[in-house]
Amino acid sequence: MTGAKIDPRVIRTRKLIMDSFVQLSTHKEFKDITIKDITSEATVNRATFYYHFTDKYDLLEKVLTEDLMTNVISEISGHDQLNEATAINIFLSLTQFQKSLQSQCRRSFEAFTTTIEAIIKKELENLFYKMLLQHHAKESDESLRVTAVILSWGIYGASIDWQNNSKVSAEEYIKLAIPYMMHGMEAPFVYKI
Repeated sequence: MTGAKIDPRVIRTRKLIMDSFVQLSTHKEFKDITIKDITSEATVNRATFYYHFTDKYDLLEKVLTEDLMTNVISEISGHDQLNEATAINIFLSLTQFQKSLQSQCRRSFEAFTTTIEAIIKKELENLFYKMLLQHHAKESDESLRVTAVILSWGIYGASIDWQNNSKVSAEEYIKLAIPYMMHGMEAPFVYKI
């Protein structure tokens, strides 16, 4: 038996509300966006808004996880093992996502940062955990979880450092760390850029 089919109108309405919120975020700060603003922009009533979302914070989380992060996750979920190419691809996808989000929602980006950080870290943690579990199923579940947390926080932190402090491209930046990430703290060679 298959799951219940969702009415396409419900999906379109939800997407319309989310898109309207993103549009409002380009010219209004998050704290100043009201439910009335969102419903007016989406041309829906308040009841319709509350059918889909509990409040604007719930909407923000859903926009980030279901809409904007979907691209990042789809780009990196094709990797099934943690290797050099995967680490580079994850980092580049993440930095591209952050640049895109910052340009789309420039006025509200600062208000989103805490939520964005939590969502990205959790999504990366889940991704890393699945990769580790595939290849190290006999290891302690807690060891794999802790490793996934460290990797997710490290990659996220590096993307923020690159954004705020680096003068090199994202690809050059991550390639500086690859030898140490892949071969331990005593990497015998330096990655050639």
